[in-house]
Amino acid sequence: MAEVSKAVLITGCSSGIGEQTAIRLATAGWKVYATARRPESIAHLEAAGCQTLALDVCDEQSMGAAVAAVEAAEGAVGILINNAGYSQSGAIESVALDEVRRQFETNVFGLVRMCQLVLPKMRAQRYGRIVNISSMGGELVFPGGGFYHATKYSVEAISEALRYEVGGFGVEVVVIQPGLIITEFGETAGGSLAGAEAGDYAAFNAAVGSLTVNAYKGPMSKLGGGPDAVAAKIEKAIGSKRPRTRYKVTLSAGAMMRIRKLVTDRMWDRMMSSNYPRPGA
Repeated sequence: MAEVSKAVLITGCSSGIGEQTAIRLATAGWKVYATARRPESIAHLEAAGCQTLALDVCDEQSMGAAVAAVEAAEGAVGILINNAGYSQSGAIESVALDEVRRQFETNVFGLVRMCQLVLPKMRAQRYGRIVNISSMGGELVFPGGGFYHATKYSVEAISEALRYEVGGFGVEVVVIQPGLIITEFGETAGGSLAGAEAGDYAAFNAAVGSLTVNAYKGPMSKLGGGPDAVAAKIEKAIGSKRPRTRYKVTLSAGAMMRIRKLVTDRMWDRMMSSNYPRPGA
């Protein structure tokens, strides 16, 4: 019987969680293929022992070429870590539909296509791990983040179904649910408001941007963690013979998800109103 490939393919490695996960796993002895849209942004990962590839989760040819390269070298992608993603902020009515499509293309459709591409060889070797980076935002919603949260709810649902569908082939599906992770994510999310229409939502969108950035820099950041905290959970998940289906990361994730389960929708709205201005009120 051919040797089972445990080669790791990670999307979105130019910074943050993807970068730290690539470094951590390569240092621990895993064969890591780190990827990003711009290969020059991950060239430094070669010094950590990673192989690097160009991979754009919004481009079919790019995804197919990256998976084919790993399969040619290793036989199969043994472990897929779907990390690429970003947050589009803004009131639902104010965000251009092209931006909504781009959000789903990156956070959901790219993730799905990567799973479809690696699964045939995973099934053939009767082994695989698919790790999908979700968020505490896959189980609760902050005002002004509807589209981002929708993508993470989608990741949760897709992962739930996929886990059952591929488990019989020896493929485990794991969801990682980070809370506040101190990276450039907050500033990117705040910056995504630049294209949102103003009008009646101008003050609300401005507040969402400010609150998002401050959450990663203010007192709330004490409940967060660095990207290596997520990388550590990913390493635990892929190294486990029978990984858990979900891993929460940081105190903020555990606390906020527990609170949301305990309160009603109206109670949650009142909690949110203490921080977010209500448009039209």
